[in-house]
Amino acid sequence: MFKKAKVMFIYTETSLHCGSGTSLVVIDLPIQREKYTDYPVCQASGVKGVVREWFEVNKANEGDKIKWTFGPDFSSKKEENDAHAGAATFTDARLLLFPVRSLNGVFAYTTSRFALSRLKRDLEMAGVKVEWTVPAESGDDKIFGVQSSKIKDSNDKVVLEEYTFDFHIDDSVKKIAEWIASKAIPPGDEYQFWRDKVKTDLLILPEDAFRDFVKLSTEVQARIQIDNETKTVKSGALFYEEALSSDSLLYSVVMAHDPACNSDKRPEGLKNDNEVMAFISAIDTKRLQFGGDATIGKGIVNVNLLNGVA
Repeated sequence: MFKKAKVMFIYTETSLHCGSGTSLVVIDLPIQREKYTDYPVCQASGVKGVVREWFEVNKANEGDKIKWTFGPDFSSKKEENDAHAGAATFTDARLLLFPVRSLNGVFAYTTSRFALSRLKRDLEMAGVKVEWTVPAESGDDKIFGVQSSKIKDSNDKVVLEEYTFDFHIDDSVKKIAEWIASKAIPPGDEYQFWRDKVKTDLLILPEDAFRDFVKLSTEVQARIQIDNETKTVKSGALFYEEALSSDSLLYSVVMAHDPACNSDKRPEGLKNDNEVMAFISAIDTKRLQFGGDATIGKGIVNVNLLNGVA
């Protein structure tokens, strides 16, 4: 059982392709999605693998800590007979904010009551208390935002993609937006624009509308291969690939427990759950590469750890 937990926010700086394999429908290479919501997701095994890779590259001289934190590397003959669980646990990276094209203000950060309620539940698991509350269900197709929103027009209408919604001001959205801007969006002057953007242009959508946008408004790119001799598209080399848009915000819960061995075998600096979490926290505010297509610039994210106490 874990003893410490932190929420790791993951902000996409470039589009992200956490692939689910090949498909027989229009999109040949779709992204991973939750079964019951259709929300984009990055599965926990991928999250753990990316974090481990960062440590293997940046903390290469701390091999014992990496092994006891993430588990043995079974591709290495040195560790193939040393089976044990790692001291770190990662949940799936779940979607919190999804950017949608807007007639006013270029784009809006959209979310839903369900996504916010689930975040609040996961924050509780990590020992983080928040003062904001999720707005109550309105019973119609109203969108909730803040007074200073640049997304609404003079008639209090919001146009997202080709759909028009009624805009409704709710004070709780302002508290949620300010919390996300200060806690979830990465720190640093280079992120000031996006922190300000969340404060003014966060929208809480009806559940069905949010699900439809995250399902139908992701990026779909055609990929081709050129025949070097004819300089035309190589036969059979056209395929379509889906990606989660840049400026999306996901999060995963990172949990730590004592290394799975007697205390005298644990490496110095990794004696208990506190030291395991301190070791993992080295990735805070760092840039990592998630998912596939790394060589064409996809999947560059900034991770931001929010402290919690289990």
